[in-house]
Amino acid sequence: MTDPSLPATSTVAAELSTVRDFLRYAVSRFNRAGLVHGHGAVTAYDEAAFIVLETLKLPVDQLEPYLDARLIPAERLALAEIIHQRVITRKPAAYLTKRTYIQGVPFYVDDRVIVPRSFIGELLFGDLFGGEQDFTLVDDVTEVEKVLDLCTGSGCLAILAAGIFPLAQVDAVDLSPDALEVARINVTDHGLEDRVKLHQGDLFKPLKNRKYDLILTNPPYVDADAMKHLPPEYRAEPAMALAGGGEDGMDIVHRILKDAPKHLNPGGGLLVEIGTGRAALEEAYPDADFLWLETELSFGEVFWITREQLLEL
Repeated sequence: MTDPSLPATSTVAAELSTVRDFLRYAVSRFNRAGLVHGHGAVTAYDEAAFIVLETLKLPVDQLEPYLDARLIPAERLALAEIIHQRVITRKPAAYLTKRTYIQGVPFYVDDRVIVPRSFIGELLFGDLFGGEQDFTLVDDVTEVEKVLDLCTGSGCLAILAAGIFPLAQVDAVDLSPDALEVARINVTDHGLEDRVKLHQGDLFKPLKNRKYDLILTNPPYVDADAMKHLPPEYRAEPAMALAGGGEDGMDIVHRILKDAPKHLNPGGGLLVEIGTGRAALEEAYPDADFLWLETELSFGEVFWITREQLLEL
């Protein structure tokens, strides 16, 4: 039901005229509504900028040149409507624009999949993979021939991996047929049908005895208590993409750690994102040699472990 205190979109469209006007208006509306941000944007300003630029089909990393551009009536109405929808539906902006970005790479997204926001994307583009620093996880990206992305969702990490490892064949697995339909759209959009293969099933089961040089996974890991208190933006996402199982959310992670050695080549490794589950994981595996990795906005949410280390668990 529409809140009668909210201005009509036609009124907003008539009274605002520039990109700057709509950016300011969106930030004010988002703050007043108490929206939660965390699906690619961490502040009301960042999300407002994304919605405005994406709706106008402008480069999402170039706000300044367009701030004082005057908008035509159809553009003003479109912006007023999408800002209104973000407030009244509480859906993540990516579901409203049908677009999100990881490291500047665009992906189609809708409510059949979780909105991609993995720290693994940042790590793939860093010096740990084929970089020139002293310490790397993979020295030569051209030597990686087989990559697996477990719990692929929209297919974003599989697609990014195909770009980072130019000679690799990439398998991508998800339990959800709906999610794989979205992943298929993205694989096609990026022209990777010959290199990224999608598989429906429960973790490693559809892969039989295949082995990989690198396994990536951003599995469901939200614990039971957090699932009960998710804000509306997160409840809009498929629950199966969030709930990791068990009180600490680590059930799926345990299964991955158990079976991963059978699917890794000698010298291969596993890169896993687990959110805030580090303490629970280290308690479960006190002797494990997890290498916790740092990103711009996190430390201790992604770990690396080799096949040889996994065999010692």
